[in-house]
Amino acid sequence: MVRQRRAQWIPVGVIALAVVIDLVTPTDVTSAPLLATAPVAAAPLLSPVGIVAVGVLSMIVHVILARVDHTFGWHGGVANQLTLVAVTVLAVLINRTLTGQSARTRRARQVAAVAQAAVLPRPPSRLGDLAIAARYIPAEDEAMIGGDLYVVQDTPHGVRVMVGDVRGKGLGAVSAVCADLGAFRYAADEAEDLPRLVDALEWALLREGGRRGGQEEDEGFTTALIAEFAAGLDTVRIVNRGHPPPLLLDARGGAAVLGPSREAPPLGMGDLGTWQAPVDTFAFPPGSTLLCYTDGVTEARDENGVFYDAAVRLPHLLRHRSLVGDPPAPAQILQLLIDDVGRHTGGRIQDDQALLALHRPAGATGPVLRPPRV
Repeated sequence: MVRQRRAQWIPVGVIALAVVIDLVTPTDVTSAPLLATAPVAAAPLLSPVGIVAVGVLSMIVHVILARVDHTFGWHGGVANQLTLVAVTVLAVLINRTLTGQSARTRRARQVAAVAQAAVLPRPPSRLGDLAIAARYIPAEDEAMIGGDLYVVQDTPHGVRVMVGDVRGKGLGAVSAVCADLGAFRYAADEAEDLPRLVDALEWALLREGGRRGGQEEDEGFTTALIAEFAAGLDTVRIVNRGHPPPLLLDARGGAAVLGPSREAPPLGMGDLGTWQAPVDTFAFPPGSTLLCYTDGVTEARDENGVFYDAAVRLPHLLRHRSLVGDPPAPAQILQLLIDDVGRHTGGRIQDDQALLALHRPAGATGPVLRPPRV
C-alpha cells in the first residue's frame, strides 16, 4: 500500500524533471515531449480526475516555461498545448480500459477462490487432540485451482489423511482431484484398513480415466500419501504411492524422513499391473508434527539447479524459532517452510504446493475425540 501511494507521485516527478531540464538547457530546447508523458504515466496509477489534473498541470507548466523562454507561439506553444490535451484524453481512455480489465480479473479470482474452496476445502483446525494446518500455494496467481490436493477426515477407524498430486494441469486435473476427493471421503469411512482404502482410490481413478479417454485413460495417475492415526495418536500408519515422503518433526526440532519400506507406483496405473503397497507404521510421540507436501516443495530449485531439502533446512529454522519464542504451531511451521522455499528459489514458484501439518501436542495422551454421528 505504501509503495502504491509512492508510485502515484511519479507523474508529478515527471513534470518536475521537465521543469529542471527546460531551465538548464538552451531556450530552443523544449521539454514539452517530456511533459506529455506525465498524463500517460498517470493512466495506470490515478483516477480519471487525477489524470485530468496532471494533464492540466502539465499544460500550465508548459505555458509558464514557454513564456520564460519567449517561445510561446503557434509551433512552440499552441501546438504543444493541443498535443497535451490529446495525450490527456488518451490517458483517460487507457485508464478506463485498465480499470475494466482489473475488475474482470478480480471477479475471475473471486470465482476461482470460491471454486477452490468448494473443490479443496480447508480441513478443520483441530480433530480431538490433533492440531491441523493446511496451505495451498499456486504456481500462478491467476490459477488458484490445480492438481494438488489434501484431505483430512475423522472416521470410525481413526483420523485418515491423504495428500496427492494429480498428473496434468487445467480442468482435467481438477476433474481428477474431484474424483480422488470423492472416493476418499466415501472409502475413508467404509474401508476397514488402508489397503482397502487404497484399492477404492485406485478404482475411482481408473473409472475417471476411462470416462475422460485418450491420453488420460492410459497415463492419468495420482501420486498419493495416505495416512491413518491410531486412536491414541501413538502411531501413524502410512501408505505411499509414488509421493514425496513426509517429515516427522519431533518436539526438539529434529526431522526424520518417513520413507516407504518398499516403493510403489502412483494410483491410477492398475492397468499396468497389480501392486500391494506396504503399510508402514511409525511412532508419533507427543510434541511431534507430521509434515506432508507435494513435489512443488521437493522439486523447487535454486539458480544452480539444487533441489530444496526440507529435512536439512527446516530443523535449523525450527530451532531458531524455538530459541526466540514459543514452539511454532502447525500453521507457523507451514509458513516457515513456504518462506524458506521462496528464499531458495528466489521467489520463482515452479509448481503448485499443497502442504499439510498434523501436530500432536506435548500433553496429548488420550484418544482422539469424535463428534457423535447421526
